[in-house]
Amino acid sequence: MGRKRCVGADCSKMAAGCCGLGIGSSATVAAAANVSRANGLGGPGGNVSGSSSSSGSSGTNALSPAPAGYTTSGLSPNLSPGPGSGSGGRKMVVSAEMCCFCFDVLYCHLYGYQPPRTPRFTNDPYPLFVTWKIGRDKRLRGCIGTFSAMNLHSGLREYTLTSALKDSRFPPMTRDELPRLFCSVSLLTNFEDVGDYLDWEVGVHGIRIEFFNEKGSKRTATYLPEVAKEQGWDHIQTIDSLLRKGGYKAPITNDFRKTIKLTRYRSEKMTMGYAEYIAHRQHHHYQNGIGHPLPPYNHYS
Repeated sequence: MGRKRCVGADCSKMAAGCCGLGIGSSATVAAAANVSRANGLGGPGGNVSGSSSSSGSSGTNALSPAPAGYTTSGLSPNLSPGPGSGSGGRKMVVSAEMCCFCFDVLYCHLYGYQPPRTPRFTNDPYPLFVTWKIGRDKRLRGCIGTFSAMNLHSGLREYTLTSALKDSRFPPMTRDELPRLFCSVSLLTNFEDVGDYLDWEVGVHGIRIEFFNEKGSKRTATYLPEVAKEQGWDHIQTIDSLLRKGGYKAPITNDFRKTIKLTRYRSEKMTMGYAEYIAHRQHHHYQNGIGHPLPPYNHYS
């Protein structure tokens, strides 16, 4: 698989999409440990590049559980960890600082400033997704990520801009949109190949499927853990939506569903709105190294 987007059309260097808008691949799909960018939030899919991101960690298996170690205790109550984050009492790795860093990267790019310096959070490698939503109704604005484990500092830099500017389902973001944005960072963990396509839990697991289409070409598609629950889908509805997302056009039968290869995974997710970003940056005294002033927060128009 290659890079995937969460929602959208073809992209020359597409990321994996888990946000509910899908992707499929007519090319040979790489082993799961070598998958690159993907679209995970759903929607019309595009072709997936088979190449891994050059900034990924080549020695890390993307299907192995990711390390633990960081916590989000003491964060603003307006910041929202995703479902299942920190489950089992384990300290979360995803943090508000990661969302703040993504905003920093996008802000510097849009205003032509030097990129922010190296952040202080962990640089351990993880498969990851960056999702942008906009407005009061939080409409999807871009979502691209990777199933290859990438060091977080370079991975978040890359996918912040890829999801904001190169998700082919949407035009590139502009400065005017910044005050209405919400950023989510998802770190993917606990990948498991399962023998039964129903062996996963709605609202807990993200799923990635591989199947052969009507022409015998291998295709892939994925949804992040929150998608099925947000859409109100059961297992069959989710699988069938993913098949369509991956480009399968023939009637879907139960026998065909049984031929699917399914990988389930979990994610840690943190979401931050622009207002929280501004407050966080002011509180932490520009700790990511941006020496210029940030624009004032503008309320929704």
